[in-house]
Amino acid sequence: MRLRAPRPGIAGTAMSTPHFLLLFTAMLVAAAGNTALQSVMPAIGREIGIADFWVAVAYTWSAVLWVLLAPFWARRSDHHGRKKLILLGLGGFIVSMTLCGITLAIGLKGAITGAATFGLFAAFRSIYGSLGCATPSATQAYLASKTRRAARVNALSALAASFGLGTIIGPAIAPAFVLPFVGLPGPLFGFAIIGIIVFTAIAIWLPDDTKGRRSGRGAAMSYPSLASPVTGASVVAATAPRRDMLKWHDERIRRWILAGVAAGHAQAATLTCIGFFVIDRLQIPAQGSEQPISIVMIAGAGAGLAAQWGLIPRLGLRPRALILWGSVIAAAGFIVTMLAPNLYGLVLGFALSSLGFGFTRPGFTAGASLAVPLGDQGGVAGVITAANGISYVAAPGIGMALYGVDHHLPFALSALLLLAMAPWARARLD
Repeated sequence: MRLRAPRPGIAGTAMSTPHFLLLFTAMLVAAAGNTALQSVMPAIGREIGIADFWVAVAYTWSAVLWVLLAPFWARRSDHHGRKKLILLGLGGFIVSMTLCGITLAIGLKGAITGAATFGLFAAFRSIYGSLGCATPSATQAYLASKTRRAARVNALSALAASFGLGTIIGPAIAPAFVLPFVGLPGPLFGFAIIGIIVFTAIAIWLPDDTKGRRSGRGAAMSYPSLASPVTGASVVAATAPRRDMLKWHDERIRRWILAGVAAGHAQAATLTCIGFFVIDRLQIPAQGSEQPISIVMIAGAGAGLAAQWGLIPRLGLRPRALILWGSVIAAAGFIVTMLAPNLYGLVLGFALSSLGFGFTRPGFTAGASLAVPLGDQGGVAGVITAANGISYVAAPGIGMALYGVDHHLPFALSALLLLAMAPWARARLD
């Protein structure tokens, strides 16, 4: 009996649907696992008794490594076997989640001190930050090598959507893994098991690409988090002609990048604090707080994706208007969050702020892209990706330091920054 050739998963690709889904799932698992971790870390830190500031620094350390090393792996995604790099990134995710879960479980039992727990946690998270960032660029390169040039933008955009979807799935299912026999570290073990399943499936069923590789490259992607939704910059960088990355201070894009960095710092700082704020505002014990925290995070992720996937295409706003209105909406969301007396108010406020950021990030991305000619699109996309990630270097620590002074301070100062940015955007951006 003669077998038929597999049907392509996306128009213009030589990949079957199952093979595309393997790539999609590899990206999805990393984003979902990371945001699931964000939803339980405030509770774990409070249970162990470590200062909130050090909790934030420990689990954002991997983001700094991601920002630094993602371009390194992206440059090598089209030189080495792409399947090998996909498995390398997934392996880093699995090992990191497992070791971090074990460390936190031991710390919660009181077998080691809180300082030792989070010192080891930060070290093991560095495995994910340094290796996990290999998976996105390698999956992009693999798909691009199987896709006709004319169809690569659509194919890579469909693949990149997995990051946005993962930011909803992670917090949504994280509470289900908080089981009596594992407790709060349960989501780390749960996603490590899911990662093992995906790793095994890719190792067995994804065809090797070390022989007869076709051209096709990947690009660095932003750290998977509610504060770094997909903007399309990585797709542009992977499909545009290869050029040197533009300078940040290039006169054509400087103001757009400044707007993006300012909004990114406001979002990253407050996202780091939101889990702790939910616990303190609702006055609930740390054990059990993962559910309301997850509800707030799901609302934020959903609102951000609704802006990018639903509202922006229908409203047809230009980049300056996106930044202007997005800043005002996000600031209003922070004010609602600060004044919220209950979970409903927190959900509403955080969703509103995330909706605003769902406007600002595509706004500065589109503005910078439109400011340069076609030949510089790859270069400006690299700057945009770096700008998306730079917020994780200092903003989380600053946000938690302000939170230690007053719980409202990170939200209040972020709102003031955004309200000041709106008239600046109106006057300086065109």
